[in-house]
Amino acid sequence: AGSGTTGAGALRGLHAALLGGAPALRRDELLTAAVGTLVDRAATRRLRAAPAGGFVERARRRLEECYTDDIGADALAEAAGCSRFVLYRGFRREYGMAPSDYQRQLRLRAARRLLARGGAIGDVAARTGFADQSHLTRWFVRCYGMTPGGYRDACTG
Repeated sequence: AGSGTTGAGALRGLHAALLGGAPALRRDELLTAAVGTLVDRAATRRLRAAPAGGFVERARRRLEECYTDDIGADALAEAAGCSRFVLYRGFRREYGMAPSDYQRQLRLRAARRLLARGGAIGDVAARTGFADQSHLTRWFVRCYGMTPGGYRDACTG
């Protein structure tokens, strides 16, 4: 919400995530973004965003402690001590990304460490919270420009 997304585009993204089996946190974020976009369009005046506070830091710590968990936005917001809407907007403002993107980065870094030690790709995917080996491979290539196997081979000689 607020980043140029249309209401229809936000709803299409939510629909695709629901049908595509996206993780709970990502589904919840897309729902939050869709509702926020619709509220923004319906509002007669813009509300001033609350400053990011300790709740964003608490959410970040929760993600780092349990990055492999399929945590939903409500559970993350409860751990942070705020609403899911406030958390989503505060987290984006503070870190420039949604909590699910931050969680994915944590998972990818952990996968990279395990691969550098010669871990089997399927085992690494399971240990770091990815749905399966292809899910890890898709994100690894997107973020690092090489396959997990190529990275492992480069690290282990």
